[in-house]
Amino acid sequence: MSDAAQPTAAEVRAAAEAVKTALDRHLAAVERRSGEEDPAVYDAFNQLAAAAEAYDELLYDRYDEVTPFEIPGTEDSMPPYTGPEEPSALSVLIRRDYSVAEPQRLMAQARRVEAADEEGVAAESSGTVHGALGLLFGEFEPDEIASRHKEFGLEEGDSTLWVTAADETADPGEWLEAPFDQADPELVVCRFDVSAVFDDEYDDGLDDDDEDDADADADADADVDDEMDDETDDDEGGVGAGELDEDLDTDLDDDLDPDEDAEPARLEADR
Repeated sequence: MSDAAQPTAAEVRAAAEAVKTALDRHLAAVERRSGEEDPAVYDAFNQLAAAAEAYDELLYDRYDEVTPFEIPGTEDSMPPYTGPEEPSALSVLIRRDYSVAEPQRLMAQARRVEAADEEGVAAESSGTVHGALGLLFGEFEPDEIASRHKEFGLEEGDSTLWVTAADETADPGEWLEAPFDQADPELVVCRFDVSAVFDDEYDDGLDDDDEDDADADADADADVDDEMDDETDDDEGGVGAGELDEDLDTDLDDDLDPDEDAEPARLEADR
């Protein structure tokens, strides 16, 4: 960023003052809240988050410094539900992200759809990625594509599902021009998010557990080795490992070497 585009010191200080004001307002709203889901607390929270984010950006642009604050994600900042207690209608909003990992596989699947089309296709849409996507999503249900995404050369990204409540269903065609503009977070009954971010957090926990297990196994192996060493070491007045080996060798030699009377006795038995 050039010097001309950088915020001034006065702008950074003004942003800091805005954070202080928003912090006071948030505390006052918390102190006066009427319940766990007080809208005033929610609004004050959003104002504080916006002020802190603006200050953080200006601070970084001007001084190349950051704050130690982290704004909670969407899952933690959902507003309280303000919809009907007994909704008679609902809408399900779904977003699934994919990356085209294997374009050739994607287009090959689209060619199979074209080949199976009895009426035929005027232009080979499967020859391009966007054409192949149109064919596949027109042929298969979104849930089927989600369960078979690897077959279509796709790789899953983040996804979310919102269930929103309403007093009555919308009229036919009412929202088709802008289907997601009326997604009011305050009407969300429940939501379900899938993201690799959660997998990374889970894997970090597993790695820590694996390290603890490995340390425990190493300690256990060391204890076993110590016990074995103690058993084989010479005790006072006891028999050492070397003496045991000598006794075993002597017993084996006695069994293998023939006695003086052994051979005649065998000959006598043969006759």
